[in-house]
Amino acid sequence: MSSIVGLSLSELLEGLERKTISAREATRAYLDRIAALDPRLGCYLRVDERGALASAEAIDAGRLRGEAVGALGGVPVALKDIFVTEGLETTCASKILRGWIPPYQGTPARKLAEAGAVLLGKLNMDEFAMGSSGENSAFGPTRNPWDLSCVPGGSSSGSAAAVAASLCAAALGTDTGGSIRQPASFCGIVGLKPTYGRVSRYGVVAFASSLDQVGPMTRTVRDAALVLEAIAGHDPKDATSLALPVPRYRDAVGRGAAGLRVGVPAEYFVAGMDPVVEAAVRAALGVLEGLGATLVELSLPHTKYSLPTYYLVAPAEASSNLARFDGVRFGHRSEGVRDLGEMYERTRAEGFGPEVKRRIILGTYALREGYYDAYYGKALRVRRLIADDFARAFERCDVIACPTSPTTAFPLGARAGDPVEMYLADVLTLACNLAGLPGLSVPCGFSPSGLPIGLQLLGPALGEEVLLQAAGAYEAATDHSRRRPPLG
Repeated sequence: MSSIVGLSLSELLEGLERKTISAREATRAYLDRIAALDPRLGCYLRVDERGALASAEAIDAGRLRGEAVGALGGVPVALKDIFVTEGLETTCASKILRGWIPPYQGTPARKLAEAGAVLLGKLNMDEFAMGSSGENSAFGPTRNPWDLSCVPGGSSSGSAAAVAASLCAAALGTDTGGSIRQPASFCGIVGLKPTYGRVSRYGVVAFASSLDQVGPMTRTVRDAALVLEAIAGHDPKDATSLALPVPRYRDAVGRGAAGLRVGVPAEYFVAGMDPVVEAAVRAALGVLEGLGATLVELSLPHTKYSLPTYYLVAPAEASSNLARFDGVRFGHRSEGVRDLGEMYERTRAEGFGPEVKRRIILGTYALREGYYDAYYGKALRVRRLIADDFARAFERCDVIACPTSPTTAFPLGARAGDPVEMYLADVLTLACNLAGLPGLSVPCGFSPSGLPIGLQLLGPALGEEVLLQAAGAYEAATDHSRRRPPLG
């Protein structure tokens, strides 16, 4: 592995600022590694080599002139293909958007560019962010760098695998029900879902608008803090964006765990959990306790309703959001149709994959006249109860610790024929989204076969700093985040 791509984002940034590494050198090193390894991994849907090198050279020239080049000046990053990028194809890994070149730049992409990050390209994902394995992409699956026969998790599959395989210094993902944290766990990296509204969703193709959130996927906790600083903040173009100042998140990473009250919810150690996962997470709790934290046993009784609640709320919102993809304004349009109705029907039948169709049907059913209150309305009421559980829990603790996923990464195809079993992969991450809270996954061990395991930390609203504090302390006391996949 090149010495440059072996660096964390923080280490690379230090070299860039000291001018011992140029942005062009860093970008070229990542582009070469992508060319060598990505044919096996399937992380990238498109690489913008020309644009990346041009951006890197402009940053180098600005830095030589003594100009401010941004907090991430020269750092090569990549974006999940759900982020709208002006002039660069955005597909959400769906045939229905193949060939769509957006005429505008979304806020997360714009903020990274303003911070001086170099965009390498767009990353693979489950179609329209609907999936937990990375197998639902219309353009082929992404593979787990730790074991190419296994899934990387989803829906931010390409983001997680690319960071783990050192095909970018950092990536952005989206998390609607665990789509940052679960693949971060499967790929042995750090994934942070911020508080709902902390990062703008303008220019993020919507799946479930009340649940979607943007966050960083990185190799280290400090790296996640640096990226979050760059992308967080109020955006008048997003009505759900919080008008609050952005803390200096990096300062929280080194505060240590002494004095923290760490809640351990009984409901998150579920029946059927892989005993290797539970053992690793229990050991991680012991590490935190050894660092001066106090463990607090607690209960989140409505957690058991998270899965059915999520699979009413999210598909209902998806059925509304995805109605805009009809072949009229942009994206795929079926040819040889006789009338408008046939165009709608054939365009959507040809453009959407099986999982997207399944969720649109579920959501449309739940919103039908006469069924709305029985299904969607009731789910919203249960969602409130789940949020209330967390509010009471955080009166007794500062942060909650639990597994990110009940298992390690599973083999490609193992759950493809059973949607319910696939949905259970996110059973431990869904409640966080329903409550709008921040959550983070940090590596906490490996299975006997060498697959990563993630420790999930959940915080109160706007509690990103305490998550970074606890995760940073744990990371510094262990070596799990320093291990790399055996890719060469």
